Amino acid sequence: MSDLVIGSGPAGVSVARALLARGRNVTMLDVGMEPGPGVTDRVQQMSRTRAEDWSAEARTAWMEPQFQAPEGEVWRYGTGYALASPARTLAEGADWFALRASRAAGGLSNVWGAAVLPYRQADIDDWPITTDDLAPHYRAVAEIMPVSGQHDGLQNLFPACDMTGRTPVPPTAQAEMLLARSRQKAKALQGAGMHVGLARQAVGPGCQTCGLCLHGCPWSLIWSARQTRMALQAEPGFAYRADHVVRQVREEGDEVAVTLADGSDVRGNRVFLAAGVLESARILLASPGLRGKELVLKDSQQGFLPMLHRWRASRRPDVLPYQTLPQLFAELDDPTVSRQLVHAQIYTWNEYYARDLKQNYGRRIPGSGPLLEALARRLIVAQVFLHSDHSHEIALRLAEDGRLRPELNENPATAETMRAALARYGRTLRGLGLTSLSFAARFGAPGASFHVGGDLPMSDDPGPGESDVLGRPYGATRIHVVDASVLPTIPATTITFSVMANAHRIGTLAPEA
Repeated sequence: MSDLVIGSGPAGVSVARALLARGRNVTMLDVGMEPGPGVTDRVQQMSRTRAEDWSAEARTAWMEPQFQAPEGEVWRYGTGYALASPARTLAEGADWFALRASRAAGGLSNVWGAAVLPYRQADIDDWPITTDDLAPHYRAVAEIMPVSGQHDGLQNLFPACDMTGRTPVPPTAQAEMLLARSRQKAKALQGAGMHVGLARQAVGPGCQTCGLCLHGCPWSLIWSARQTRMALQAEPGFAYRADHVVRQVREEGDEVAVTLADGSDVRGNRVFLAAGVLESARILLASPGLRGKELVLKDSQQGFLPMLHRWRASRRPDVLPYQTLPQLFAELDDPTVSRQLVHAQIYTWNEYYARDLKQNYGRRIPGSGPLLEALARRLIVAQVFLHSDHSHEIALRLAEDGRLRPELNENPATAETMRAALARYGRTLRGLGLTSLSFAARFGAPGASFHVGGDLPMSDDPGPGESDVLGRPYGATRIHVVDASVLPTIPATTITFSVMANAHRIGTLAPEA
């Protein structure tokens, strides 16, 4: 009898990989929405030509659908298929909640920013597992998913993943200037509790620096779990079943039963729930043990700090080659702001900057288009994340129609902590030649970071509403939750790498019988 894995996102492929390595049979159940043949044709056509040979019209046609995406949606390759409509997942009255589920093959990894960091031990000291427990699984995941970057000053903060011998994606000219200045100002940065290094990205070798990262890589070099799932299908013992919407899971003696939307059951030895925090919550709240209960999500609040660089650029940042993924990571370690790390991802120029400036300010200042375009070429944006201790929570219950009904539990310290963090980044990065535009800083809506989970936190001694260190909800023996739902807290640093490592750990340690 097979082990059942629900979901084909990062957690799903990681736990499946671990189970297969033990010689176990795995059946993956998935809705498995695909982008469609039209997208495949466009990708093949674009990737057959070198980036420098694309016409301006071809680039514009590739990017334009993303610019026209409805507010709150993230599109790639000209389609928003990867994110489920809020109306499919959430009951009415949840417009304030920005997190989205995915029913796509590969889940949210189809639209993610590809930023990769392990957790720092000091940020998970209250967990029942350590970074030493996760370290071998970080290494295993780094064989599933490419990790680009270099060994630099961030290594001492995050030793769980050794970057020695890895190759970075070429940074932009603006990022190279910031890196050079951060090395020159290393002592001052350290005195301010700031650690700056090159971003680590889930990007395979051969980046063409074509600048289309935020629109869909024509060569599919930005990792998606969909790629790994397709590779798993070639392995003996693995079966993939798409078009399956799961309604609930339950244990029956020495097996598990997964009930599908059509009322049929799929039975297996164990079930590993990796559907993403919203879909997993929907399934669990409809299942025995948690039916009628409440689950409380932890969020990692995000904020944005725009800055202008003051140096004279040697070349325009909007002229190829360049890439538009996060360029640098800046970690703030200062207990006067937060007991845990505050994490920032630094973005240099991309095509959205001038459009956003014109949309926000152009109508107020007639004829300002050329000026705003020039400002956009100097614009650097820090996306800043807080630990869940400083962020709001979201309570989830199941509505009568089977959708989730979220309710915001506000954290009174969130705004103050984020303002302090943004101010500290603005002051410290001034020494690297950046001037912060604090008047234009903004906070993200609850859930907007997509760094969300912790509604069934792992515990050494779990009680109701918790799970054990193998992700089994209180009272369960054969149901394992392996996505972000079981993280005890949500550190500020990137979430996907650690979710994958923890899922791989659970798949490695789950009992045979």
